[in-house]
Amino acid sequence: MSKKMKLMALNGNIELSKRIADYMNMPLLDCTISHFSDGEISINLNESVRGCSVYILDSVSEPVNDNWMELLIAIDTLKRASVAEVAAVLPYFSYTRSDRKSRSREPITAKLFANLIEMTEINRVVAMDMHADQIQGFFDMPVDHLKAMPLFERYFHDKEANSDVVVVAPSHSSSKRARQLAEVFNSQIAIIDQRKDSKTNVPDIVGNVEGKICIIMDDLIDTGTRLINTARALNVAGADTVYAAATHAIFSGDAAKRLNDSIIKEIVVTDTIVVPEEKKFDKLVRLSVAPIIGDAITSIENHVSTDDLFKMRESVEIVD
Repeated sequence: MSKKMKLMALNGNIELSKRIADYMNMPLLDCTISHFSDGEISINLNESVRGCSVYILDSVSEPVNDNWMELLIAIDTLKRASVAEVAAVLPYFSYTRSDRKSRSREPITAKLFANLIEMTEINRVVAMDMHADQIQGFFDMPVDHLKAMPLFERYFHDKEANSDVVVVAPSHSSSKRARQLAEVFNSQIAIIDQRKDSKTNVPDIVGNVEGKICIIMDDLIDTGTRLINTARALNVAGADTVYAAATHAIFSGDAAKRLNDSIIKEIVVTDTIVVPEEKKFDKLVRLSVAPIIGDAITSIENHVSTDDLFKMRESVEIVD
C-alpha cells in the first residue's frame, strides 16, 4: 500500500467512511469542515497532503445540495494543497435519475453534475450503482462503477439457497439487475408492468410467481410506493414470501413506516446512505459496502484489475 495515499471523509456518510478506513486499516485525513452562519462551507486541512493521492469519501445524499457543494470545495482545497491525485469516491451519486430527457424542456442533471466534477480536474470517480450504467459515459475520465450485487448474491444465497426463487424487476429498466441475481439461483425473473395510465395500484406481472419466494430487486428505494405496490401485486398473484432489495435507502417522507407495515418480509439495503435512527425499522437489514469500496481503492492504487469485485462475496457484514 502506498504510504502517500490518504482517505478524506466528508459529512455525507461519516459512518461508512469510518468503516472503509477500518477495513483498510488506515486513518482518515485530519481536516476540519465547518459552516458559517449563512451556510457557507469552510474546509481546512490539518496535515500536509503535498504529493499524496487522496480519495474523498462522500455520499452526496440528503442534504443533497449541501453535500455537493462540500465535495466541490473539498476538491478545490486539496488541489490548492498540491496533492498529486484526487479521486471522488461516491457510494451514492445523487441526481443520476435524471440521465436523459424523458419529456420536452427538462434538464439532464446527471450530465450537469458530471460536467461540474470534470471542471475540478480531478483524476477519477468511483461510484456505486448509479441509476443507469451509461452515466459512466458522461465523464471524460476513468470511472469505476462498482456494484452492490455481490453482497445481495451472498445474503440471499445463504438465506434461500434451496428455495424456489423468482427475482422480480419492479420496472423494465430493472430487468438486467434482476437477471443477475436470478443467475445465483438458476431461476426465472418476473417483470412488473406498471402503466402510467393505470387506474389501479396493482400492476400487471410478466412471469409466474405463484408459490414462489420473490425477491424484488432495484437500485434505490425513495418513497417506497412502487415497492409496496409491487409486493401487493405479487401477493395477489400467489407469491409465498416477498423480499425486497435495493442498494440505496433514501426513505423519503414516511417510507420507513409504510415499508414496515407492508407485506414484505425483509427490506435489504446497503449503508451507502445514512439511515437516521427514526427511519430504522424491524424489517430493515443493512449490508455494508465498505469491503467492496476498500478493495476497489486498494486495486486502483496498486494498478490491478477490479474484476474480482463483481463476483459473489465470501461473506457479508450486517450493520446496526
